[in-house]
Amino acid sequence: MKKEIAFIFDLDGVIVDTAKYHFLAWRNLADSLGFVFTEEHNELLKGVSRVRSLEILLEIGKVELTEEKKQTYLVQKNAEYLEYVHKMTSEEILPGITNLLDYLDTNTIKYALGSASKNAPLILEKVGLLNRFTAIVDGNDVSKAKPDPEVFLIGAQKLQMKPENCIVVEDAIAGVEAANAANMVSIGIGDAELLKEATFVLKDTAGFTNDFLKKIMN
Repeated sequence: MKKEIAFIFDLDGVIVDTAKYHFLAWRNLADSLGFVFTEEHNELLKGVSRVRSLEILLEIGKVELTEEKKQTYLVQKNAEYLEYVHKMTSEEILPGITNLLDYLDTNTIKYALGSASKNAPLILEKVGLLNRFTAIVDGNDVSKAKPDPEVFLIGAQKLQMKPENCIVVEDAIAGVEAANAANMVSIGIGDAELLKEATFVLKDTAGFTNDFLKKIMN
């Protein structure tokens, strides 16, 4: 009998590229605080919570703030980010992802979202994918950030699947580490050297061809 499997997807950099919007909002905040925040700096924020992202940003700029001021900036940054999100459409779904979801649907393979973003349901709704996922785990459901495996373990529970029968798709090192810690198969999207701990690595989501999918199913 063929083993039943399920997929769990990260959101940013896998389903859509919202990193560019986070970058713009964080860069504007850095500008207002008087220092330069680069795209290279932004890589340090991948897969990291909003609060930790602000801490990293402040470390880069060598800026110290009161807790009250930090909260103000977090709200301000998120409001600006959401302005970008509200303008998103299905055209922002990354290449290969619609084909992948169609393949999973055709083969009756369940899939969930496992994202640190509290805005994940809104983003999925904006790009027209909200109703396709069997389950969604977002920042409202977890207390521990990746590389802790909590987000993926909750995803497996919601899918009613054993962790070892789940395949995680991630673009961040912390996400790959979380998937591995959960005893799941991991597919890294991006730089092969950076994501070398993943079970499989694809340069980008366009690599989700039917041939690749057949290979990993077996």
